[in-house]
Amino acid sequence: MSFINICRDNTDPFYRYKMPPIQSKTEGRGNGIKTAIVNLSEVARALNRPPSYLVKFFGYELGAQTQIDRFLVNGAHDTNELQDSLDGFINKFVLCGSCKNPETDIILKGKDTLERDCKACGKVTIIDPKHKLYSYIVKNPPDNKKGKKSATATANVVGGGKSISDIAAGQGDILNGGGVDENLDVENFDEDDDLLAKKIQQEAAQLQELKIKDDEWAVDMSQEAIAARARELEGLNGSGINGSSSSLNKFDEFGEWLIKESGNNVADLPNDVEIYKKIVELDLIESSEILQVLGQTLFDENILEQIEPHVGLLTKLINNDPQNEKSLLGGLERLIGLQYPSLTSQLPKILHSFYDKDLISEEIIINWGSKVSKKYVSKDISKKVRKSAKPFIQWLQEAEEESDDDDE
Repeated sequence: MSFINICRDNTDPFYRYKMPPIQSKTEGRGNGIKTAIVNLSEVARALNRPPSYLVKFFGYELGAQTQIDRFLVNGAHDTNELQDSLDGFINKFVLCGSCKNPETDIILKGKDTLERDCKACGKVTIIDPKHKLYSYIVKNPPDNKKGKKSATATANVVGGGKSISDIAAGQGDILNGGGVDENLDVENFDEDDDLLAKKIQQEAAQLQELKIKDDEWAVDMSQEAIAARARELEGLNGSGINGSSSSLNKFDEFGEWLIKESGNNVADLPNDVEIYKKIVELDLIESSEILQVLGQTLFDENILEQIEPHVGLLTKLINNDPQNEKSLLGGLERLIGLQYPSLTSQLPKILHSFYDKDLISEEIIINWGSKVSKKYVSKDISKKVRKSAKPFIQWLQEAEEESDDDDE
């Protein structure tokens, strides 16, 4: 299923806030005709809003009666009409009034004042009280528990309405048929959130067991390694490790997709937009290991000419996160140390190019070069790779010392 930008005015294909498009079907006929929004709970989860808010909004905007418990709007309304109406809800009740970021919570201030608390820019903006939905929300405010993750940390960033646990448990419409009536029982939603939180914690514990220790094998994305792991997983009946959908399987699926699309030829890789969409589809957008995978798959012996075309994709995925930078560096270490040893002599130039394009920071490179590690390759190869990188690391250290002297 493809996803669309939450703010449809933003046409950037790398826009990180996604949601599933509205899906609807018409039920009944004559005066009893109704429109059912079949994936409303997924859309609501991506927007971090209760489904009842969306149903009531559609009713007010389209001048129709609604049935919250079944996500029904009286009358025949096509999908485009509903999607356009949803844009109005997003603009009025989701997007920050200052930075237009959808990472907001609705807060009831006092008895009848609704505010949007933006987790991105920190601004608190007032919601326009003129819309009829305003009164409904005042009477049925969301319960924003302290410490509760916003939509960015759960649904919309990683796949338009589905968290890792949703996908693993096969949950699409967790609130569908949840018995929500006109007098919204907020506690029912809290219970669903608690159940979801427990599932996330359980899966996190399972994934923790799979985490790669510093002295163990990393994500090997060579064609031979992918095939070998596929054979190992055959005995699991396709259910994944410990009976759940593991991130390891998803990395293999991503690797197999790249091999299939490119014929294992870097020059024929899908474009960066398609690669990004596949990462979102596989729910790997929040995984630092995806940078390690890309470090091994986007480049070959012509890496110095191939870095620039992928700067946009890598910058978007790294997102100024040091762990993501380390993971990318680990992928490059495997690429150069195992796949293309002939590139070892060019490593200073390669690192300088990634540094010059703000993909890997000075601190990360210096720390990486300060000690041998068996995390991504064997100790001997790690030592050889770092030795070849020494001239560039020394240049960074000298530049840093000069900068400190100037400050003094």
